[in-house]
Amino acid sequence: MKNFFTLLLVVVSTALYAQKTDYNTKKGYVAEGYDVVSYFTNNEPVEGKKKFQTTYDGAKFKFSSEKNLALFKENPTKYIPQYGGYCAYAVAAKKTKMYIDAEAYEIRDGKLYLFYSSWISSKLDDWKNGDTKKLQAQGDKNWEELKHRKD
Repeated sequence: MKNFFTLLLVVVSTALYAQKTDYNTKKGYVAEGYDVVSYFTNNEPVEGKKKFQTTYDGAKFKFSSEKNLALFKENPTKYIPQYGGYCAYAVAAKKTKMYIDAEAYEIRDGKLYLFYSSWISSKLDDWKNGDTKKLQAQGDKNWEELKHRKD
């Protein structure tokens, strides 16, 4: 009986300690509610609709059509934005999470990157004008540390 309680304590502790990826869901959904599949299929972001939504890895996603919802469900990791949907430049260059403008994006090497943008500047421009391969590598490294932190 003592072994059972010890095992139960270990399982519960592990479950409580295990953290999911921290997704940028500032507006309730990843990518501010834009259809993450549309970035790939339409070559531009399209706003999702509430009637086409799903939850993956604890985060909500909206889609513009039933077809895009089905495509996402077939292979979610293909469409999920890098770095949990936070600004790719901020993760890479500043090792911090920053919100995004869902219309400031780039698809590179088959992956979706989102960026902060304001009327003053766009981090997408900084990303493209820098050493993008180096930024990607640094972003991947930084994300390993940042992805479980709730900022």
